[in-house]
Amino acid sequence: MSAPILIVDDDPVQRRLLEAAVNKFGHDAILAHDGEAALKTLEHSGAGNVSVVILDLVMPGMDGIGVLEAMRERQIATPVIVQTAKGGIETVVSAMRNGAFDFVVKPASPDRLKAAISNALKVEALGGSAKRGPRQGGHLTFKDLVTNSPAMERVIRLGQKAAASSIPILIEGESGVGKELVARAIQGSGARRSRPFITVNCGAIPDNLVESILFGHEKGSFTGATEKHTGKFVEAHTGTLFLDEIGDLPLDVQVKLLRAVQEGEVDPVGGRSTVKVDIRLISATHRNLLQQVKDGKFREDLFYRLNVYPIFVPPLRERSDDIPYLVRHFMKRVPPSETRGRIVDISSSTLKMLQAYDWPGNIRQLENAVFRACVLCEDDVLTEEEFPQIRTQVEGVVRLDDVAVEAAPAIADEPVRVQPARDYRETVPAVPARQQHFGLVAALDERGNVRTLADVELEMIRLAIDHYGGQMSEVARRLGIGRSTLYRKLKEYGIDPDAGRERLQ
Repeated sequence: MSAPILIVDDDPVQRRLLEAAVNKFGHDAILAHDGEAALKTLEHSGAGNVSVVILDLVMPGMDGIGVLEAMRERQIATPVIVQTAKGGIETVVSAMRNGAFDFVVKPASPDRLKAAISNALKVEALGGSAKRGPRQGGHLTFKDLVTNSPAMERVIRLGQKAAASSIPILIEGESGVGKELVARAIQGSGARRSRPFITVNCGAIPDNLVESILFGHEKGSFTGATEKHTGKFVEAHTGTLFLDEIGDLPLDVQVKLLRAVQEGEVDPVGGRSTVKVDIRLISATHRNLLQQVKDGKFREDLFYRLNVYPIFVPPLRERSDDIPYLVRHFMKRVPPSETRGRIVDISSSTLKMLQAYDWPGNIRQLENAVFRACVLCEDDVLTEEEFPQIRTQVEGVVRLDDVAVEAAPAIADEPVRVQPARDYRETVPAVPARQQHFGLVAALDERGNVRTLADVELEMIRLAIDHYGGQMSEVARRLGIGRSTLYRKLKEYGIDPDAGRERLQ
């Protein structure tokens, strides 16, 4: 199980149904029978481990809107999916205005509920404090990012330069790499650090509500609009507006967004005049926006307006040096009540295993895996046994005893001990001398024809392993691929890392 989800509903039958659905989706369920109980759970020492809240709006005592208001006052930023039997626009807008992430109408279909949970987890910022409100003692800055990789050093340098200006920024990267964390660090390092930071998940807003949520609407502008709504642009006035998953915006809304970016003004739905806004715009996406422009799904003029200062956040598989530091960071954040204070360290072989994994869910997946391992561990040191799913996928591809790992600052006083890597020069056949051109890979074969990409790739891997003395971490880094990707390619080409023999000639 992973990604604990808090279910808040006064109906015991509905709670059981939601619990069964959440468990089926692969998540842990935490139950609360009313608003007060939900807030107590969220304020508990372990509340930061609640990933998503499913909140009923109609409850006796403190209703759903009351819970949302209390969460906002107490700076609890856990994504909330509201559920209601009344799907009117007034109810939805009221919930969104009070901080709801998404909504479902009872009875929600399993597919709709699963999609809402998936979207909420997708935009959950990682790295700790930024996900759950402002950092204690000040604003989040780049010094607070947990990293030790050259790839992230470039991100930090770009972010620090961007923080000194107000130009639009586009942050690209896979889901779960921490794009919102980078955005918050930019905001916390700039002149607008004390101003509002408003986040909008463009992919989670229903198409018919996007314009109203972003730009606001006037009372009576459409059926159900019983009061005025200012919109996220106005809320972010003088501060920073973070538009996550901007590639999911409908084309008709992109037109109005372009005007807002160019002119610094928005047109509320039903409004008679425009509203001037002064914002710092930061956008993020996991999609290839340039390809979407070619496919006609994203406006070209808007793309160039947003892509003034692009920052690419690399996936975790391309910065495995960060894994030991992130693991220890997440271990420290697990409440002692969840582990009874037992966990003090992690074995070096376990770190090797974690570094050898691809992490398709990136940092979010790593955080959930560490939390689960800490809860399940019955000893004081985390081992491979606490990561059964990871271990199953890594075994058979890489021999853990042979993978080197760089030690991160240990939680205990004793540092992590690292075993030396094997000498792979004996296991990988050398490149024939006639194909070596002063250390370069030959582009042509003996007949003068261009060699296949597979041949060149295999030769590059062999050269890199020989050049770096079998240090697979360095080989993967220099080739620009993850370590587990390297081992997978070795396996594909018939080079057995375990037995040290080439099965295919």
